[in-house]
Amino acid sequence: MKTFVTVLGASIAFFLTIAMFGLTDWDRPPLAVQQSGFRGTAMDQIHTRAGAAETKAANVAPAPADPAEPGEELAGATYENVQVLKNVSVNEFNRLMVSMTEWVSPEQGCTYCHNTENMADDSLYQKKVARRMLQMTQHINESWKDNHVGGTGVTCFTCHRGQPVPAHVWFTDPGPNRPGGFTARNNGQNLAKASVGLASLPYDTLTEYLADKTIDNNAIRVNATTALPTTKGKPIQDAEKTYGLMIHMSEGLGVNCTFCHNTRAISNWSQSTPQRTTAWHGIRMVRDINGNYLEPLTSTFPTARLGVLGDVPKVNCTTCHNGQSKPLNGASMIEAYPELAKSTETASAADPVPADPAPADPAPTPAPQ
Repeated sequence: MKTFVTVLGASIAFFLTIAMFGLTDWDRPPLAVQQSGFRGTAMDQIHTRAGAAETKAANVAPAPADPAEPGEELAGATYENVQVLKNVSVNEFNRLMVSMTEWVSPEQGCTYCHNTENMADDSLYQKKVARRMLQMTQHINESWKDNHVGGTGVTCFTCHRGQPVPAHVWFTDPGPNRPGGFTARNNGQNLAKASVGLASLPYDTLTEYLADKTIDNNAIRVNATTALPTTKGKPIQDAEKTYGLMIHMSEGLGVNCTFCHNTRAISNWSQSTPQRTTAWHGIRMVRDINGNYLEPLTSTFPTARLGVLGDVPKVNCTTCHNGQSKPLNGASMIEAYPELAKSTETASAADPVPADPAPADPAPTPAPQ
């Protein structure tokens, strides 16, 4: 009887195996492979063609508005309470306002920021925030052109994508409420958070690495540059935080580690791709945006728009990139809107002014990550 059962079980397993291989489609999906490093180093970005097409379709830039008619009248002389775009012609000003409505509040319209009975009124907080965001956009396109955004630049649509609040903003994550005691301490780990790819890593690395504009430039770097230790080094907790940030950057750009690093020598700048330098500056650009433009707006936002700890919504890599190495498929955003390419007017004395409006860090040659 035992022999019969054994033979029967083996026969069933055999036929199930045949059925599994014969009836199931085991074909590998078509892949889209892009080499990002030297040949033979396996530095490739690999996606399914279907996934790449889906991401591309989800990141289509809108067509620019028709060019404005020539005109000499300036917005600052024609309209009341124009602070940022004073030196832009009336026609260019109106064209940009229409475009901003389509980029940010297509459903709400002009009334999202303006009291239409008195367009000069500043009673709506959205208008105050929008004014500061205009300055931020000009600052990014002017001060970060050479080191990060390049000639493509950014507009409001780069982050907003037709929504008043960008889909990918973040707040400081306080974690779950836990009772006191040694056993309750989890070192900010072991919670499934998308910010670290659902991994068992510290789930709030963004606050430390992307919100603090005064952070030490060596804070993220944990890889040694020598075969034997020459200093005390850093604890494993720092390495876990760094890895959590790297996961965020990889997922935000839809790439793997080899997009920036040669994984045989992670810390070696000479063996890294040019994208690593761009990313190095991108980290500092995000800190600049969060620290000099968003944090000062804490008192401007209503309580309902703040996080549970009272902090403002902030940006990270995903806010602009949305799963692509080049936001919006690399479309040139600033060419059709030159008024956003550089500062057109200094903010009023009542508005917060960045403490350090231009990036002060030199390019890494080599430099700490």
